[in-house]
Amino acid sequence: MPGGRLTQQERQQIALGLADGLAYAEIARRLDRPTSTITREVMRNGGPTAYRADLAHRATERRTRRRRQTPPQGSEPAPQLHGRDAEAVREYEEVFTTVLMASGMPKMMSRVMACLTLTDAGSLTASELVQRLQVSPASISKAIAFLESQGFVRRERDERRRERYVVDDDIWYQSMIASARSLAQVIETARQGVGILGPDTPAGARLENTARFLGFVSESTIRAAEQAREVLHTKPETPSGATAEPSSGRG
Repeated sequence: MPGGRLTQQERQQIALGLADGLAYAEIARRLDRPTSTITREVMRNGGPTAYRADLAHRATERRTRRRRQTPPQGSEPAPQLHGRDAEAVREYEEVFTTVLMASGMPKMMSRVMACLTLTDAGSLTASELVQRLQVSPASISKAIAFLESQGFVRRERDERRRERYVVDDDIWYQSMIASARSLAQVIETARQGVGILGPDTPAGARLENTARFLGFVSESTIRAAEQAREVLHTKPETPSGATAEPSSGRG
């Protein structure tokens, strides 16, 4: 399997594959590359609908130059537990951040959310976030305020009275419920439109069908989230003969 950075020709093949509607795994197979490499390449360069081979190649060259010219501010990279590959973790965090951005979350909020999610403890202090992300305390404060307003993080005090920002196991459940319930106003407004435009008119019928569709989706989402909630609290099984490692108080 070839190693090293993607070539411009490989990026052109990725763009052609995306245009043909191929899955990442199929593009990776044709290039003899790991699927994660293709996923990371596409998501960090605009996503499947906006990926451009020439722009992606130039962006990679710029990132490479910046890394060579700018020495790291931290003296040591964050230690990795459980024998993880530090570079693989860093690259995955970048992919995860890009996916959150593609879903509509602002960049700094996505970086903080990814950083918190990928720590084993699921919590970090402001100073730890500043050190890990190499940004200002003000940027962290603004990002936390946004994430907290959306219900993605909460604050708590640790034994040293430091404020920690926590990502709970339930955040995606809460997010799904909030998203489903937010459709209620759209549904109600659509049904008001039916009365104003007339149920027998094309526009009125369109609004009625919209309300029925969103109502079904909302109810189904809430029901599915309730039924699947326990999955978020399922602990991984320890392989036979293996000893579970003690949990760390920090990620």
